[in-house]
Amino acid sequence: MPQHTPTRPICGHCDGFPTVTITTGQTTPTGQRQTITAHCPACHGTGHTTPARAHTRIGA
Repeated sequence: MPQHTPTRPICGHCDGFPTVTITTGQTTPTGQRQTITAHCPACHGTGHTTPARAHTRIGA
């Protein structure tokens, strides 16, 4: 039987679009637009969040 992996929840901060390219308005010497890449700070560019643990154990 196939085993299915549970889907992870989509990040609420970026709605699943974790990486964007932003143009700076300047051009490179070859005439292309100069861009920078920005990643979502909440999910670190993965687009998904890890589910919260139901119980956290403190100590050994």
